[in-house]
Amino acid sequence: MDAPTFIGATRTAPDVTTFRGFFPIGPLGILPANAHFIHAREPILVDTSGEAFQDQFLHAVGELIDLEDLKWIYVSHTDLDHVGNLDAVLKLAPNAKVVIPQLGAAKMGLRGDFDMSRLVPMDHGQRLDLGDRELVLLKPPTYDAPETTGFFDTKTRVLYSVDSFGALLDAPYEETAAIPEATLRDGMTMWAGIDAPWLGMVDKSRLGGLLRDIETLDPTAIISGHLPVTAGAMMHKVLGNMLGALSEDRFSHPDRDTIEGLFAQPAVA
Repeated sequence: MDAPTFIGATRTAPDVTTFRGFFPIGPLGILPANAHFIHAREPILVDTSGEAFQDQFLHAVGELIDLEDLKWIYVSHTDLDHVGNLDAVLKLAPNAKVVIPQLGAAKMGLRGDFDMSRLVPMDHGQRLDLGDRELVLLKPPTYDAPETTGFFDTKTRVLYSVDSFGALLDAPYEETAAIPEATLRDGMTMWAGIDAPWLGMVDKSRLGGLLRDIETLDPTAIISGHLPVTAGAMMHKVLGNMLGALSEDRFSHPDRDTIEGLFAQPAVA
């Protein structure tokens, strides 16, 4: 597991196909890397994965839909593991519009060569109508890029949490329930320290309130960019893991030696 690997497309939640892959993160393990497809009346591709998976990803998407018929692409934020294949998809999907947070749209404008007419800026609290459902845009409890926005599907009650509830793991897993408890807990703690190091400064009661808001939504499943699908009792487990990492002072991130070791490794082609 020493190279970026595309696993394939799998039905993971109601009306959701997930394009699964992972990135090796040196001695820290592997990071799941997911994009998703919502089988709505007006189907929508949710993020576009990393460029390392481009050929396999485009083939997998093309098996679900003729890309000329794709109307919507959802970009949660502009990190390269989420927009790595955006240009390639847009070339094959000439009729698709890109739903993206306002700040994300501004970042895309900095490229200079991007067709801004393809963008539909939308933010937290707004709703995207897909014909048979709406996606209610929501700010996830943790993130790295400030524009990050997920959503709640009003028909299936599936929540897209973007980077939240991600984990560094020891192997690929099809669902969160299959991950050993300690592996999940420690992997989530490590990922939170990397993706949202500011959490160490957050008031625990405020974070707890955000996590209770998610429980109140009562999602049927949580799909993430960096964790297998989470459903049933496991949703309470991942919420508890995040809060518990702060409450027990287990919130951590890689030390300097580990980071320097990662940069010293040869690049993977």
